Amino acid sequence: MERAPSPGERYDTYEPERYGCISVPDEDLEGLFADLRINVYWHTLDRPEKGLAYCGITLIPPDAVPSILADIDGVEKLTPLKSLLLQARDENRFVIHYGL
Repeated sequence: MERAPSPGERYDTYEPERYGCISVPDEDLEGLFADLRINVYWHTLDRPEKGLAYCGITLIPPDAVPSILADIDGVEKLTPLKSLLLQARDENRFVIHYGL
């Protein structure tokens, strides 16, 4: 995300082109994030949660990105995701995740 979300701001609309999103097939992620317990936000900074909103929108803060990177390290088919997360880490940015 180019800028960090603000409290009260909702992310309920699917806008992948706005955020430079990539597509990752669901089967490539199966099992990797089942037990992901990172601190994130669902749809808004006003809703802190743990793990991905699988059928919703997750706002992943910069401090959670290293945990995800560690989980996908060495998974070849997730190279595009790793590249996006490395960029977010290097630029200290939020990542938006659209579920199914």
